[in-house]
Amino acid sequence: MASCASSLLLGLLSFLIVANIASSSSSSGGIRLSIIRKPFAAVPVFREAPAFRNGDSCGLQRIHIVMTLDANYLRGTMAAVLSILQHSTCPENMEFHFLWSRFEREVFSSIKSTFPYLNFKFYRFDSNRVRGKISKSIRQALDQPLNYARIYLADIIPSDVKRVIYLDSDLVVVDDIAKLWEVDLEEKVLAAPEYCHANFTNYFSNLFWLDPVLAKTFHGRRPCYFNTGVMVVDVEKWRQGGITQKVEEWMTVQKQKRIYHLGSLPPFLLVLAGNIKGVDHRWNQHGLGGDNMEGKCRSLHPGPISLLHWSGKGKPWLRLDSRKPCIVDHLWAPYDLYRSSMHALEE
Repeated sequence: MASCASSLLLGLLSFLIVANIASSSSSSGGIRLSIIRKPFAAVPVFREAPAFRNGDSCGLQRIHIVMTLDANYLRGTMAAVLSILQHSTCPENMEFHFLWSRFEREVFSSIKSTFPYLNFKFYRFDSNRVRGKISKSIRQALDQPLNYARIYLADIIPSDVKRVIYLDSDLVVVDDIAKLWEVDLEEKVLAAPEYCHANFTNYFSNLFWLDPVLAKTFHGRRPCYFNTGVMVVDVEKWRQGGITQKVEEWMTVQKQKRIYHLGSLPPFLLVLAGNIKGVDHRWNQHGLGGDNMEGKCRSLHPGPISLLHWSGKGKPWLRLDSRKPCIVDHLWAPYDLYRSSMHALEE
């Protein structure tokens, strides 16, 4: 009888928590979440983060950060949010916008309970918008509909938000993100670190370069690789320029001709490469997850670092749990709020 009562109480508490999230999100501009009754999933349990408060010099300026929310990457999301708040001079000025495609009430409850003081909103990304447009890439994780949500953020985020920082969930920030927020876009739609020494031709197939019409795509601009996991976006200019539609057009070409191999990145490059505002490389020390096929360890690039990004196959929380971490994974570990982390217990 006691066990039955405990189960009923647990279910009631979960219902109340999610109902509260739905109410607070919809009242501040986010969408209202419907209560979906389903069995509890195996969602990790996280320690509550400390409250981070503004310094004396902080004004009222909001910094808008967009991230996707996926149960498989929730541990990374928690670490990323903690790192941003911990290194910010004005953490209370941060407003997080989480895009989700699959409702999981335990995930939403985890955000609320782990960061009780966080300013955040939830928005649903309708995965049907891309289901017929996604082409198979070299990694299954790159083919998930939520990986394409960044293409549609200008349609999802409220119109009164003019600029956002988009961040992946497999990174930590070790500097004040306000410095990235304040970058001068110089009338460009997007700012990100550019890597002009990378072999740009490798991001597209031979079919693309041998097609005389397609090969002219980059004429008149000097295209460089940039990573779409860290971007400052002028959402207003994105809408005005019809960037979403232009990216979708290239996704349609890809379905017909197979002109690239890497998920949502190449259509971004096709539309914007050579026409973005480059920022210091310190804001995306990417590739720490290793190569896309085997996930082999990589070391840090030389120079100062403001953001560490585990793009690639290997994720730090998985390698730490398997007791086979790369050296760089120990730089992620201090931000891990997972309650049962073996490495946290050992320390």
